[in-house]
Amino acid sequence: MKVTVIGAGILGASTAYHLAMDGHDVTIVDQEHQGKATLAGAGIVCPWATKVEEPEWYQMYAAGAKYYEQLIADLSDRGETYVGYRKVGAVVVADDPAEFAGAGERLARRTTDAPESGGMEEISEAKAQEYFPPINKKYKAFYVPGAARVNARELAPAMVRAAVALGAKFYNDLVTLQLEGKRVKAYDGRGQEIASDQVIVTAGAWASQILRPLGLDHPVKPQRGQILHFGLQGVDTSRWSVLLPMASHYLVAFDDSRVVVGATRENDKGFDYRVTTEGQHEVLTAALHHAPGLADASILETRIGFRPAPPGFNPILGAAPNIDGLIIGNGLGAAGLTIGPFAGRQLARIATGKSAEVPLDAYLPTA
Repeated sequence: MKVTVIGAGILGASTAYHLAMDGHDVTIVDQEHQGKATLAGAGIVCPWATKVEEPEWYQMYAAGAKYYEQLIADLSDRGETYVGYRKVGAVVVADDPAEFAGAGERLARRTTDAPESGGMEEISEAKAQEYFPPINKKYKAFYVPGAARVNARELAPAMVRAAVALGAKFYNDLVTLQLEGKRVKAYDGRGQEIASDQVIVTAGAWASQILRPLGLDHPVKPQRGQILHFGLQGVDTSRWSVLLPMASHYLVAFDDSRVVVGATRENDKGFDYRVTTEGQHEVLTAALHHAPGLADASILETRIGFRPAPPGFNPILGAAPNIDGLIIGNGLGAAGLTIGPFAGRQLARIATGKSAEVPLDAYLPTA
């Protein structure tokens, strides 16, 4: 089967990789937009702490975390060992005692049925500081040893490389879609048709532009995120746990004496690729509240990413109605780095006539 995947972020890269693993003729096309969410985001894989209780969504979220172990092992077997994923544990905190108690209840309930989580335990302020040294010393915490961090700048290219090694073709190009009767047709930047039995659009915040010529009013909009990178010269941050407050910000350490803090969630900004005073203030305030030990760190950079934000909470995954050969995967929002690899596997299954491994009825595209 000939399949064209448009967009090589975390979702598209996974889709292409799984299709190539199954022996299909895969063409991957990506414009490498500045501000692509995959290039900006720092992922925390710890679904067990989420406040969201919607059963189908949580099932997908938890399955995404569980699937990482298989994915990383498979990529390693194919020689892809530099993938940006490491289990470092998560330190879960909250300012409000009721919020803290609620987090503990959720973690206890959910980790019981998720051995990949490593369980959970309540830890002291001193122990929390061992796991994440700059943390506010007032915090008691819950610790989840199976939580992981993801650098999508490493993982997505690793999956694309693995797909190409299996025979997929990759192009940095513009793709346009047209309807011919009821069937979708894909054309490259020179106007040449890309022969496809299935076209899978995983173009994130830019998908609306690609789908518009088909008469589709795709509801996913860009949500701007500003993410600050702090440098701690001479400090080994490679094994620090992630710090996960029960709020909208997170703190993730990486190997190069770097701590990433994010992120703003700014709607109705379009593709405004600017670092703003308000955005910097928001993230700096959160960083120093949760981790005052960062006060003497250097600010290395601020990255801007545009999350594909759906109008509600659910992603969009499945075959488009009334258009033959078109599948859409989008709207993973802030959960993209947890769900993306598993969701890509599901899109690959759908494209080849297999059933998804979790219920997707709530996520199907609408006309």
